[in-house]
Amino acid sequence: MPQSRAGLTTAVTIGGERFSLTASSRQDGTLGEVFIQWGKQGQTQAGLMDIYAVALSVGLQHGVPLADLIRQGLDLYFAPNGHTDDPQIPLVRSAVDWVARRLAIDWLPYEVRAAEGIFTIQERETAAADWLAAEITSSTLASRSRTNAVEVL
Repeated sequence: MPQSRAGLTTAVTIGGERFSLTASSRQDGTLGEVFIQWGKQGQTQAGLMDIYAVALSVGLQHGVPLADLIRQGLDLYFAPNGHTDDPQIPLVRSAVDWVARRLAIDWLPYEVRAAEGIFTIQERETAAADWLAAEITSSTLASRSRTNAVEVL
């Protein structure tokens, strides 16, 4: 990693606990390094998040695709979990689940995220609206078809 690099820091509260995720990019703009802060230095949870971030970073630096790295953390369940103050990811099963989803949303193209079932609230709303419009159209066409069939008889 270069000595000076661009990064994105996102803070979130999950189940009353505060987390901070910093994702730094390589010179080519791809994700190259991850830092996660939770609790005070020396506490168990801080150490666990540190080693998780190191594992993600080492994987990235050795060419492991981000989708492969985060897949293991998706839907992983442990406390703290539940509601977040992240408007794109309002509900998570754990801090690791949030980290995986946040990295995917920030760093992966839509097609890759969609294959993993990772969507923002806005994307879910759009999909629901599209589905509803298709259902209404289908229902209207079916109704017209039944009406035409009755007229023929």
